[in-house]
Amino acid sequence: MNIITPTADGSNTLYNETIGEHYHSKHGALQESKHVFIEAGLRHAGQSFPGEAITILEVGFGTGLNFLMTSAYAEAQQMTVSYTGIEAYPLTKEELLSTLYAQYVPAEIWNTFISNYEQALAAKAVLNANQQLTIAHTTLQEFNSPTLFKLVYFDAFSVQHQPEMWSDEIIGHVCSFLQPGGIFVTYAITGKLKRALKSFGMQIEKLPGAPGKREMLRATKIA
Repeated sequence: MNIITPTADGSNTLYNETIGEHYHSKHGALQESKHVFIEAGLRHAGQSFPGEAITILEVGFGTGLNFLMTSAYAEAQQMTVSYTGIEAYPLTKEELLSTLYAQYVPAEIWNTFISNYEQALAAKAVLNANQQLTIAHTTLQEFNSPTLFKLVYFDAFSVQHQPEMWSDEIIGHVCSFLQPGGIFVTYAITGKLKRALKSFGMQIEKLPGAPGKREMLRATKIA
C-alpha cells in the first residue's frame, strides 16, 4: 500500500509500506527531482549532445515526477526526448492523481501524461511531435533494450531498503545500456557505487546534493 505524504518543500510523495521508504526525498520531492535529474542530468546531457534527441532510461519510474519535470524542461528548451522508464510495480492512475503533481507542469503536459499512462505501460506512447514515453512493466534484472541511451536516471529505492538494486551486477547491467559519452545520475554516492561505476568504464563526478544530502553522483561513460 502507498500512502500520500507531504515533503518539506510542499510537494507530495508516496510512502511504500512494502519497501518501507518514500518514493522521493522527504526533504523535498520536487526539489530533488529538479536538482538531481534535470539540472545535473538532462541539462548536462543537452550540453553534451547539442541539437540531438535525448534518449533517457529511468530506473524506478514510480510516481512519474521525474518524467513530468523532464517533459516540461524539454518542452521549454524545444528538446526532443524519448523516455523509457522501468517499473516492476506500476502505480494506478488514481495514485498518480493523488500526488497533485498537475500543479507543477503545464496542463497540456499533465493531461497528456495521464491520458497516455496506460498506453505507455503496454507499448511506446507518442505524446507529441517531440516526446515519446515507454514504461517497461518489468524488473530491472529482466529489462533489455536494443537502444543505447544518452542519459540514465538511477532513482531506485535506497541501498538500505533495496540492496539488490545497488549490486555491482545491477550497476553493470545499467551501464551496458549507455552509449559512449552517456551520462548516469543518481541522488546517492557511496564508495562501493563509485568503485563499481569505475570498473564499468565510467568517469565519476561528485556534485552538491539535493536538500538533505551533502553530495550526489554523476558519471560519464568513457568513449
